[in-house]
Amino acid sequence: MKQISLGLFLIFQVILNAQTSENEAIRKTIETFFEGFHNQDSLLIKQTVSEAIVLQTIARDPAGKSFVKTENFGDFLKAIVGIPETTHFRELIKEYSIQIDGPMANAWTRYEFILNDTFHHCGVNSFQLFNDGQGWKIIYLIDTRRNENCE
Repeated sequence: MKQISLGLFLIFQVILNAQTSENEAIRKTIETFFEGFHNQDSLLIKQTVSEAIVLQTIARDPAGKSFVKTENFGDFLKAIVGIPETTHFRELIKEYSIQIDGPMANAWTRYEFILNDTFHHCGVNSFQLFNDGQGWKIIYLIDTRRNENCE
């Protein structure tokens, strides 16, 4: 009976270590994405995403009604690279919640966006990732943006 308990414990440890390793790999992909974002490095950003990435945001029209806005990835990269050097920006990830099922993962990240050393907005990013055997790539990213309830 002692051997069975020890065997189950070891199996549990292997599974837990594998899950932790995958969580760290997913988190590293997202951190590298933001490293490229903050350094305006389109090549680094491209290393973290699939060729068919979908970018969306939940936006509001002038009447305050929410809608989904899709952004072209090439236009996104041009906009990031085109930000003047005098503009300082940083997206601070406040927490990660990662779920994994085989080669698919979701990372839900609360964030605050700082523009020129001043709070600009907050929200949540939802990353969908795929592991093609070579590593985790972001295949879909959608976010919310708001100026209140940002505790």
